[in-house]
Amino acid sequence: MNVTHFKNFEMLDPEVGELRGGHELVVEGDTIREVSAKPIKLANTSVIDCGGRTLMPGLIDSHVHVVLSEVVIRNMESVPLTLMTARAARLMHRMLDRGFTSVRDTGGADWGLKEATDKGLIPGPRLFIAGRAIGPTGGHSDARRRTDFGSRCHCCNAMSFSMGVADGITEVRRAVREEMRQGCDQVKIMMSGGVASPYDPLDSLQFSVGEVEAAVQEAHAFGRYVCAHAYTPEAITRAAHAGVRTIEHGNLIDDASARLMAEKGMFLVANLVTYFEMKKHAAEYGMNSDMLAKNDLVIDGALKSLEICKRHGVPVAYGTDLLGELQVAQSEEFSLRAQVLSPAEIIRSATTIGAEVTRMEGKIGCLKPGAFADLLVVDGDPLKNLKLFADQGQHLSIIMKAGRFHKNRLQ
Repeated sequence: MNVTHFKNFEMLDPEVGELRGGHELVVEGDTIREVSAKPIKLANTSVIDCGGRTLMPGLIDSHVHVVLSEVVIRNMESVPLTLMTARAARLMHRMLDRGFTSVRDTGGADWGLKEATDKGLIPGPRLFIAGRAIGPTGGHSDARRRTDFGSRCHCCNAMSFSMGVADGITEVRRAVREEMRQGCDQVKIMMSGGVASPYDPLDSLQFSVGEVEAAVQEAHAFGRYVCAHAYTPEAITRAAHAGVRTIEHGNLIDDASARLMAEKGMFLVANLVTYFEMKKHAAEYGMNSDMLAKNDLVIDGALKSLEICKRHGVPVAYGTDLLGELQVAQSEEFSLRAQVLSPAEIIRSATTIGAEVTRMEGKIGCLKPGAFADLLVVDGDPLKNLKLFADQGQHLSIIMKAGRFHKNRLQ
């Protein structure tokens, strides 16, 4: 079994939130074997001298869509599954290049892509999958044209493959059970309107209380949980009372709904960068005026949502929700959040909080014996300069996932 010995680094433990020198770390196989404040004496190991750089856990993006390779989602209906997979492979490779060693896909990625990355067939982050995002007819996951009254087969249509429609408690139960059968880590449901969907108002309430409760019951029965796309306080409140565990987006959250989330032990997975990028590239990708109006509304609430959640003690994970070619901006989320939060808080959102969201505490997002050896060696101090995560990973000398070097400029 391969053993790698890291020396001469400043250790960034996100839980501590400061750099600590004088430590050494040993990786054996795919896990961290030892972390010590004293010199470790080992024979027959591969030694990495980090040259005083920062060693930290790999990053976690808790809201991605690796198969949604088109910014305008409707264009996915003309993408066959073969092309969808090829594009996803490239997008995941680039995520790993940026230091994201784990990502939580919230609609689209299936067990096949998860298996491919786990087995090393495709270079990419560790995947936590939701399968098809589920919503009601006319909701955020119903991307049909208004002239299309039928449902399309998902075997050759990437849009149908990644999104599903279910109406009524019985259909919702069946849809969630199917996602469980397909090996999903979490179930994604739609509870309010969305920016990228053309017909549903942002403040529309999607899925009834009974439907949400049915989804939660079935997910819990399988040992999984429900994450909900929700922007408004009304949608967030409905989700909280029904037992949803994480709110995705939540830009329009208010004090009352944040207090409720804190009482219920829920997480917010905020996404700021996607709205700024969509506005920047609106003309290029043909976003219509209704979509842009919704986009402007959620931009106004984006930074406020972080302040509200911090005030009420709601843990906020790092998420980006970028579609297609906009995913090159994945690391820009760090800079946007810096307007409200400290670097240490933002790094925790992309490490320890992400580990909690994925129920992988002690296994990812940390530097502890027994954790997966997902490591970054950064050319500087990220606590002083979050731009070190930018530029598509240029400032990362080492990227290791599960004990294997994806990138190593130091040897």
